[in-house]
Amino acid sequence: MVRSSRLASLAVLAVLAAAPPWAWAQESAAPAPAQSTPAVDPVQKEAIEQVVRDYIRAHPEIVVEALDAYQAKKDEEERSAQAKTLTSRADELFRSASSPVIGNAQGDVTLVEFFDYQCGYCKRAQPDLERLVKQDGGLKVVLKEFPILGPASVTAARASLAAQMQGKYLDFHTKMMGLKGQLTDEVIYDTAKQVGLDLDKLKQDMNDPAVVAELRANMDLAQALGVQGTPAFVINDQIIPGAVGFDALKSQIDKDRAG
Repeated sequence: MVRSSRLASLAVLAVLAAAPPWAWAQESAAPAPAQSTPAVDPVQKEAIEQVVRDYIRAHPEIVVEALDAYQAKKDEEERSAQAKTLTSRADELFRSASSPVIGNAQGDVTLVEFFDYQCGYCKRAQPDLERLVKQDGGLKVVLKEFPILGPASVTAARASLAAQMQGKYLDFHTKMMGLKGQLTDEVIYDTAKQVGLDLDKLKQDMNDPAVVAELRANMDLAQALGVQGTPAFVINDQIIPGAVGFDALKSQIDKDRAG
């Protein structure tokens, strides 16, 4: 682009202006003796800076262009890092034996959800997941407890994983996702009793090393993937942030299955 060329020319002029006079000379047959570079004259430096400032004032769009280019580079770096993580940690993401699974455990398409029981958007997405599982007999859904919204979220996640040890994960999970209002320890344990969980065993299992390890693994995996909020879905090599709705998820599932 023209603006880029003009800016490049300006940069070259600035470098030449900052260089000592002897550096402008043409190359001679014999190399110049080694010597330290003299400091740039303060007056000369100020003149160069003023030229740059004046140019930016006259062409402020170059700042926007630079920021856009920087953001594009960062986005590309993030996508590249995510792609590497999706490949190198695929077993942990899609086939972890410790992560709860709903739907068809042997399905031909796997959808992973990172969620938090205090996340309103996760609760909004829950009916979409239930509908997908009901309509698609070949769908495997891996649930990654990702409690990032406070202490109650951590308690709920630990209780949910402990419920799995009593064979009632899905009952507890579904009930928790349907709750309205603020989540507290009292609400969590009351919900556990409602779905028939042994509360004493539940509280004991919540401190099981396997529960702690699962939550730590999920946090580490989410960080590696750049997942910073909930819900976040992963289908094959696609990370889909937010409650995007039934149609968007189904479309990605269909694409993955087709191709």
